[in-house]
Amino acid sequence: MRDNGVVNVGPEPLTFHDVIEVARHGAAVRLTDDAVAAMSAARQRVDELAESPVPAYGISTGFGALATRHIDPVLRTQLQRSLVRSHAAGSGPEVETEVVRALMLLRLRTLASGHTGIRPNTAKTLAGLISSGITPIVHEYGSLGCSGDLAPLAHVALTLMGEGVVRDRSGNMLPAAEALKQAHIEPVELAAKEGLALINGTDGMLGMLILAIEDLTKLVRTADVSAAMSVEALLGTDRVFAPELQALRPHPGQARAAANMTKILADSGIMASHRDPEACTRVQDAYSLRCAPQVAGAARDTIAHAATVAGWELASAVDNPAVLADGRVESNGNFHGAPVAYVLDFLAVVAADLASMSERRTDRFLDVARNHGLPAFLADDPGVDSGHMIAQYTQAAIVSELKRLAVPASVDSIPSSAMQEDHVSMGWSAARKLRRSIDGLTRVLAVEVLTAARALDLRAPLEPAPATAAVVRALRETVPAPGPDRFLAPEIECAVRLVADGGVVAAVESVTGPLE
Repeated sequence: MRDNGVVNVGPEPLTFHDVIEVARHGAAVRLTDDAVAAMSAARQRVDELAESPVPAYGISTGFGALATRHIDPVLRTQLQRSLVRSHAAGSGPEVETEVVRALMLLRLRTLASGHTGIRPNTAKTLAGLISSGITPIVHEYGSLGCSGDLAPLAHVALTLMGEGVVRDRSGNMLPAAEALKQAHIEPVELAAKEGLALINGTDGMLGMLILAIEDLTKLVRTADVSAAMSVEALLGTDRVFAPELQALRPHPGQARAAANMTKILADSGIMASHRDPEACTRVQDAYSLRCAPQVAGAARDTIAHAATVAGWELASAVDNPAVLADGRVESNGNFHGAPVAYVLDFLAVVAADLASMSERRTDRFLDVARNHGLPAFLADDPGVDSGHMIAQYTQAAIVSELKRLAVPASVDSIPSSAMQEDHVSMGWSAARKLRRSIDGLTRVLAVEVLTAARALDLRAPLEPAPATAAVVRALRETVPAPGPDRFLAPEIECAVRLVADGGVVAAVESVTGPLE
């Protein structure tokens, strides 16, 4: 919950909004008094077990396949340092700042639950990193999504120790020790179990899931807009979107998509021009037009399922061993990322299919046999000009890539840790490819919007619907009206920005009010 621009982190679940505010908008965080009390109580139990001669996993033993060794008390501080240093083994490109900040926040919330046995001061240090805008460098590769996102979280834990490399609030790269000194944050010397508590969670894949749900919720509305623009400019019919037809198949997402398209196409002069049966000889439109609500609706319902899973995960305290309310410290398998990995893979299918349908609508605009009176390739002078011919090639290349990215990561498993971890989720990999899928979907929808806007202009003097006209006006602020061939790549990027920042939906909603 927010309090004067600060996200309070306690034992209760965070909201999607909390995660977005910290990850994308740089909000600070504060541990609540309830969190400090819960952590203190759990820590007392961990200290008792640490002092006992009876081995306790993760407290006085090694980890994973090395759990059979009882560690002498004088070596336990070294054990924590060694755990973090050895697990900070990521490789490859840097992970985005928003992902790392989400990961840090979600780990902090699990610590605040009182089920990990961490000391309150260690958690407060992590909160200080987040609030100071210090972002550890985390790498693309290293997590198998089982025993949590070990390598990514270990890079964060390394920063708490004053080691490794980070970026400051301005994006400058510098040694962690220097960044902590500038922020007046003391490095932590980890105590028993703290290294494990800091790295044994599904926080990276969960953070990316929440960010993806935020993005796809916006993009599926944009898909309704781009589909409506295409139906209109291709002289399609909106009768198939009638609520009584949608009620025959009562999927909630389908009804919402169809209602959006009907609202967007209201009062269209172009649509009115061919409503007379004598003016329209086509019996029915192609699937990419007629079935748009069914596909965008299924996408919505899949996103809703993913949001339900993310909500359950936000209410979870993922650690092993876990400190229970009655004082027991028990080993468990809650760190396995399968629940998150599955829905991350489902969403990659959604992105690929929305993009595939969008590309098919764009292709129809360019073919004189199917575009109902528009010039070939929407060119100013076909033959001399190529119009949007290659824009569709770009779409096709992206869609082909999205189909490859839709192959699930969660069906793969590579055993690790001397066969102790013999089945892993690959949830981190599912999340990383989903981020690429969302970028691709954004670009494919942008090309459709760009192409449909050009086609609507070419239908003049027929007037488009007020809502689609608003999208064309918004696009024309950066992309000129149809004419001879121009350098097209910058115009595509203008459309990409308009889609990504929500400008397409905002233009429609300025006329229609909120879309579903």
